[in-house]
Amino acid sequence: MTATAADDRVAAAFAARNGPAAGLAGQAGDLVAAALAMAGRFHAGGTLVVFGTGGASTDAQHVAVEFMHPVIVGKRALPAISLTSDVATLTGLAGRGGPDGVFGYQIGLLAEPGDIALGIATGDDGQAVAGGLRAARERGLLTVALVGGDGSAIAGSGAADYVLTAASADPRVVKEVQVTAYHVLWELVHVFLEQPAVLGPGAVR
Repeated sequence: MTATAADDRVAAAFAARNGPAAGLAGQAGDLVAAALAMAGRFHAGGTLVVFGTGGASTDAQHVAVEFMHPVIVGKRALPAISLTSDVATLTGLAGRGGPDGVFGYQIGLLAEPGDIALGIATGDDGQAVAGGLRAARERGLLTVALVGGDGSAIAGSGAADYVLTAASADPRVVKEVQVTAYHVLWELVHVFLEQPAVLGPGAVR
């Protein structure tokens, strides 16, 4: 490969990410609203429950540890659990009732109505995530979804109060944009928690 061809490949790789990143920035209002609602739940004693399938399962663990153990010194630790960390539970539930119900079942047992559910799906693999979000919403949790592609499967289901979309068909790009999305949510949640005057009853959904 020539140097020019390599440069072209690099330029194309960055160009493929520009649109989805700009699309996330275009959802700033939804990001702010979701973070404010999440901060309200945390302020009232809620816990964040995170889940996803495939590569997104590791993102769920990433999100949980960042809320529990902030990488920025001085930021408040917040209660969070990932539903993807226990392989025995996941495989046991999938073997007995099928993979689509593994998150909904856990939410029914572990979550409280004042908690927050964050579901992460990169593409068309979101049946289990949608099931978890539906169970969470029925139980009274605040529901937030990070989705890829056009997000239609989860957005159209009405299972999430907030849907943040990484608009790309490339799962690598989706994952990268979703990492940015949950880091922005983390940052904004802390901004709001540091201004408790904004966390009145209207912030708690």
